[in-house]
Amino acid sequence: MPGLQDTAIIRDLARQVAEIAALPVQEEKRRLWRKLNGLKPERPMVMIDQVCWNEINIDDALTLQCTDPECRGYEWSLRSTLFQWRNFPVDMVVEPFIRVPKAIANTGFGIRVQEDIAVGDPTNSVVGHMFTNQFETEEDLEKIQMPKVWHVAEETDRRLAVAHELFDGIIDVRAEGADLNLSLWDPISTWMGVQGACYKLADAPEYMHRLVGRMTDGYSVMLDQLEEQGLLCGPQSLIHCTGAWTDDLPAPGYDPAKPRCADLWGMGLAQMFSTVSPKMFKEYEVDYAGKLFSRFGLTYYGCCDPLDGKMREVRMIPHVRKVSMSPWANQEKGAANIAGDFVFSRKPNPAFLAWDNYALDAVREDLVTTREVCKRNGCPLEYILKDISTVRYEPRRLFEWARVAMEVAEGG
Repeated sequence: MPGLQDTAIIRDLARQVAEIAALPVQEEKRRLWRKLNGLKPERPMVMIDQVCWNEINIDDALTLQCTDPECRGYEWSLRSTLFQWRNFPVDMVVEPFIRVPKAIANTGFGIRVQEDIAVGDPTNSVVGHMFTNQFETEEDLEKIQMPKVWHVAEETDRRLAVAHELFDGIIDVRAEGADLNLSLWDPISTWMGVQGACYKLADAPEYMHRLVGRMTDGYSVMLDQLEEQGLLCGPQSLIHCTGAWTDDLPAPGYDPAKPRCADLWGMGLAQMFSTVSPKMFKEYEVDYAGKLFSRFGLTYYGCCDPLDGKMREVRMIPHVRKVSMSPWANQEKGAANIAGDFVFSRKPNPAFLAWDNYALDAVREDLVTTREVCKRNGCPLEYILKDISTVRYEPRRLFEWARVAMEVAEGG
C-alpha cells in the first residue's frame, strides 16, 4: 500500500478535484454536450487535449511529489486536471470519480514496431519516427496474429484496493474496461512506414487487401473476447478528445457488468489515406472499418485526415455521429457535405500557438470563420484543439486561445 506521505499528497489533490466535480457547472456542461451529440446544439462546444505539458508548468503546479510509481500516475492525472480547470477549462467536465483501469492482458497482433526516432526537444514526448517496412513477402502476412484477451483479476483487485485506500471518503472509484481506437491504417503505417504502405497499395493491391482483411478479423476477434468477458469500458466521458456524453447510449438491454460495443462510441481514422482517392478510401478503409463500426452504437470518425472530399464515403460507415474536419480540410466544402447530419468536429490549427509572432487576432478570425461556415450550412459544431506540440514555452498563448475560443463559441 502507498506510504503516508504519498497518500496525504493524493488525498489533498483528490479533495480539490472532488470539490470542482461537485460544482453545478459540470452537469450543465454535460447537458450541452448531450445536446450537441444529439445534433441539437445550443452553441458550439470547445475542448483542448494533447497538450505540451512540458512547456506550461507554472509555479511547480505540475511537478510530481510522490515517490511510488502508481501514486505518481494518479498524482499526474489529478494535477493536470486541476491545472487545466484553473487555466484553460473551456468545456471540459471534471467527473466525480476516479477511473482505475482493469488489468486486461492482450497479445495484440504479434508485431513489434521497428523504428528510428528523431528527438527535437528532449523534454517533449513528440518525436519523429522512421519505420522499418516489415511486410514485403506473402509469408510476412502470417506475422499478423489473432489477438488473445483475458482478465488478470488478481491485479485488478490489487489496483482497486490501492485506489480505495487513496480515495475512499473523498471521491468514488470505478473499475474501467477497454476503450479502443480501432484504426486499421495507423498500426499498418508503423509496420511498413507510410511510404512503404502507399507503394504497396499501388504495386500489390491484393496483398494489401489480405493484410487489412487480416487486421479487421483481428479486431473482430478482440471485440468478441472483450464483450464475452465483460471487459469493455462503461459509458465514456470522452471519445478521442471530444465530449462523449449522449442520450443515445447505452443501447436498450444494457448490463453494466457486461457492456457491449452497441453501448459505446467507436472511433476510427485512416490518417495515411489523406492523399488517396475517394475510391481507394472506400475500397481499403470504409469497406473494412464499416464491418467494425456496425457493432457500435455511435461512431466518431477521422482525425488529421482531411475528409471534406470524402464525405460520400464517410456516410457509408455505420452509425457516424461526429466527423473530424482537420486543419487541412476545405471547411466550406466539408460543411456543405455534412449539413445537419453530423457534428462538424473542427480541429483548429495548433500552429497558431507555435509561430514566432503569436497573433491572437488570427486565432479569433480562424475560429469565427469556422463558426460562420457552420452557421451557413446548418452544421452542429465543436472546436477540438489538439496535437499541441509547442507553445514556445509561453503558456499564456494556450490560456488566451481558450478565452477567445469560448468568446467565439458563446457568440462574441
